[in-house]
Amino acid sequence: MADNEKINSGIKRKQHFKGKVVKTTLAGAVVDIGQDRPGIVHIAHLSKNPVKRVEDVVQEGQDVDVWVRRLLKDAKHIDLTMIEPLALEWREIKKGMVLEGKVVRLEKFGAFIEIGAERPGLAHISELTHGYIQTPEDAVSVGDEVKVKIIDFSRRKKQIKLSLKALQEELKPIQEVEEEEIEEEDSLTAMEVAYRKALADQDGEETDNVEEVEPGNEKMKSEQEEIIARTLKHKTKTE
Repeated sequence: MADNEKINSGIKRKQHFKGKVVKTTLAGAVVDIGQDRPGIVHIAHLSKNPVKRVEDVVQEGQDVDVWVRRLLKDAKHIDLTMIEPLALEWREIKKGMVLEGKVVRLEKFGAFIEIGAERPGLAHISELTHGYIQTPEDAVSVGDEVKVKIIDFSRRKKQIKLSLKALQEELKPIQEVEEEEIEEEDSLTAMEVAYRKALADQDGEETDNVEEVEPGNEKMKSEQEEIIARTLKHKTKTE
């Protein structure tokens, strides 16, 4: 195992620790996190706001929350930060990622969803659900926990585009369902017509007014011919 792997063994980037400030300097603070190496928090990482003096933020003996900022090869200390890292950083964002999010704001054009990134992602109204809706409120509400898919992003523009409907099963339009039902009814009617026609031939009845089967349906025509053939065969045997 390489030296840097030994140094970083058991410690991960963004890992949270409870620590105690053991020393302050002009450049930052030394924090004990119970590891075999000291943790160092640079003055720039003591707070989100600019810090002029380390003592304005932390003092020796103070308990603090820190996170592993980065893991350095051959380092004799652990680089820490007191600024909680983002759950999802720009370099970690990829198209197609599926995440859990929370709706934090609604606008006429869509919904803003918190996903743990630098800023909320936007799900355009057309990406909220399949089918037409007039407003985002027709699909989601502020506070809803939702599952989203990243469909595009721009680090330069600080934009993340999300989709809810990409993870939803697309339902067939009502019109298509009705058309399928009509086709099924037509098929049953054609078979019924063929059967009635065969019975009529057997009894010597007139069949001129019996509805003809739609031409071009070879499968249905074959089924009709089989029914008629069986009926005529039975008639011959009984005579």
